[in-house]
Amino acid sequence: MYSKIILKPGKEASLLRFHPWVFSGAIAGLAEPSAGPVQEGDKVLVMSHQGQVLGVGHAQAGSIAVRMLSFSDEPVDLSFYGKRIGQALRLRETLGLFRKGNDTFRLVHGEGDFLPGLIVDVYKDTAVLQAHSAGMHLDRELLAQALLQQCGHFLKRVYYKSENTLPHKESLGAIDGYIAGKAPARKPVACENGLKFHPDWEEGQKTGFFIDQRENRALVERYARGKRVLNMFCYTGGFSLYALRGGALEVDSVDSSAKAVALTEANVRLNFGTSAPHRALEAEAFGFLRSADETYDLMILDPPAFAKHQRVLPQALQGYRKLNALALKKIAPNGVLFTFSCSQAVSREDFRLSVVSAAVQSGRKVRILHQLCQPADHPVNIFHPEGEYLKGLVLFVE
Repeated sequence: MYSKIILKPGKEASLLRFHPWVFSGAIAGLAEPSAGPVQEGDKVLVMSHQGQVLGVGHAQAGSIAVRMLSFSDEPVDLSFYGKRIGQALRLRETLGLFRKGNDTFRLVHGEGDFLPGLIVDVYKDTAVLQAHSAGMHLDRELLAQALLQQCGHFLKRVYYKSENTLPHKESLGAIDGYIAGKAPARKPVACENGLKFHPDWEEGQKTGFFIDQRENRALVERYARGKRVLNMFCYTGGFSLYALRGGALEVDSVDSSAKAVALTEANVRLNFGTSAPHRALEAEAFGFLRSADETYDLMILDPPAFAKHQRVLPQALQGYRKLNALALKKIAPNGVLFTFSCSQAVSREDFRLSVVSAAVQSGRKVRILHQLCQPADHPVNIFHPEGEYLKGLVLFVE
């Protein structure tokens, strides 16, 4: 049924350990007879050099040549996707994420839910589907059907959003839009831990909101009472909302994007009206920190990924060092700094060393209060440690 890819001798070891990637250098060629030339996005049967069936995956161009969907020979069809999505849903039900005051969570997290190349985020009654591989792009209609079959008791629509995540999108004809159901009649409102926000899945970053910081935002709320708070790289203002609810004395939200600043202001009004002690400022982060006259008691640094590839890792680590050094020099005595990296290419150890270097440069006494990570609805497949991308530190600065 599927074209058969043969690995070089000895290259099956990682698949026998259930690692979900096959690298291009491990492939010897196609078996004969084959179903024909392999195109990007095709489903392929992967076999060892000795002829052992290792599983089925999506073929793709680049260093990762196959993303494994199953480690057995089985059809990848509506039933397959329905089973995997059902398993993912049961995990989220176990986590208690769909509850009163919280209708926002990640339903499918790629390799962490055994569906490499696929992200599905839920905002109340809308699923936002994001493909990171050609195979998932080609199966998007099938995936939407499986989503509605498994989650039809709360989902009304599926929006496809892969314009900025799909490799080689020009040849694949990627177009964002609704692939099941109709657009909502009014501007949608979703809830996270009792706070409301407007997810912008049509034009916003990622799927419309950074769901992966939910638990870390709740921790900010615990520290916010009576504090002067700076939320740098605020995007939609998630950390700012929690700080305000936590009783912050004042909150400044800063982003270089005018659209992000407007989204933050709209979300603050949605929850606290027009009298909240909040300012939304459009400014570049490094320049703002260098020139800021304010002294903040609580700072949040949640920048976009500084390194999307290993080749830019040295520059990324230098960026984290400079950013944190600026913040550590500006924060008030006995202040608390939340600092993050969402770069998969940056290891937890490398990020921590960058922050240590920044602390030395600042000349301040610094202690680690918490070491943070992504939440449970962004699970890490134990056989795929590369899936651990979000890391953070909470620092006490004397």
